[in-house]
Amino acid sequence: MSALRTGDYVIVRDDFPPGHVRTPVYVRGKRGRVVRKLGEFQNPELIAYRLEGPAKALFAVRFAQTDLWPDYRGPRGDTVDLDLYEHWLTPAGPEPEEQQA
Repeated sequence: MSALRTGDYVIVRDDFPPGHVRTPVYVRGKRGRVVRKLGEFQNPELIAYRLEGPAKALFAVRFAQTDLWPDYRGPRGDTVDLDLYEHWLTPAGPEPEEQQA
């Protein structure tokens, strides 16, 4: 069972392991927000080598484009949603302004 829930802030694991990795480099180490759980699926990092393992939770995670690309010139509210497996996500706690509320 997953510890993450819709609305949780997460940080993507900042790691560069060898092999078949499905997490884009440009989001590693970045903060995003879980927008929904997509289900439990076999880990594609293992499937690529014809290996089996336990199912992993897959989440849609939303990132502000300005957080991903500091020189982004589009509207401040533009976002990117990516489907990421839970083993690449770490809970990050609330946004700083939410901590004061």
